[in-house]
Amino acid sequence: MSLKGKTLFITGASRGIGLAIALRAARDGANVAIAAKTAEPHPKLPGTIYSAAQEIEQAGGRALPIVCDIRHEDQVAAAVAQTVQAFGGVDVCINNASAISLTGTLQTDMKRYDLMNQINARGTFLTGKYCIPHLRKAPNPHILTLSPPLDMKAKWFAPHVAYSMAKYGMSLCTLAWAEEFRKDGIAANSLWPRTTIATAAVTMIGGDPVLKKSRTPEIMADAAYAILTRPGRQFTGNFCIDDLVLWEAGVRDFARYAAVPGTPDRELMPDFFVPDDTPQPGA
Repeated sequence: MSLKGKTLFITGASRGIGLAIALRAARDGANVAIAAKTAEPHPKLPGTIYSAAQEIEQAGGRALPIVCDIRHEDQVAAAVAQTVQAFGGVDVCINNASAISLTGTLQTDMKRYDLMNQINARGTFLTGKYCIPHLRKAPNPHILTLSPPLDMKAKWFAPHVAYSMAKYGMSLCTLAWAEEFRKDGIAANSLWPRTTIATAAVTMIGGDPVLKKSRTPEIMADAAYAILTRPGRQFTGNFCIDDLVLWEAGVRDFARYAAVPGTPDRELMPDFFVPDDTPQPGA
């Protein structure tokens, strides 16, 4: 299957993993709605919705940059309506937008708590709510949420409970939607990286030491592509790990995804929330 002519609605796609997924789809000739807040350059982070749109069109796709803060229902509703007007529908909804603060209970102010939960959990729910009526009309509809497996271990919550709650809230949407909309043929899956991913946001949090032990966003983009080109009725309700998806798709060389070429897999930094019993590719 191909994403040629398919319309993807992606939140937070002005940079990082969201943009990488958009560019992979664009190589097939997909339509991409970029729903993100960054219309003006950020002082510390690269990319805007307009620079992302230019990259998508250079890669072979059609782009629709939309200024959208997914905390606001009216903006999400308008963004989805604008996408449908421009491209005729929505085939894929990708919940990528996320906020992070790795702080403990006493160090987390309620403004930051609200931001994470409004963008991550509530924003995912809100985006899905407005995309699903259009996904019902698509021939192979998919919802893909960038959120972790539901591994209910205290170690994932104790260091940064507010962030963990917000990310797991996204995963609960996947769990629910896969069953709620099974009869409609809408696939709902989550995708999560085994390792940290070399994005500008990760660099801001962990600096060069984390960057050097990370993989590039392209591994998530290729894994997302492998999921989105599967028949949705046959693949739904899954919490996927990037390299396991790619191994099943036939990929055997993961060295090309190292942010620093030549970094052995054993030296890569594991991401949060990956369950201890997650097998290695090929195991």
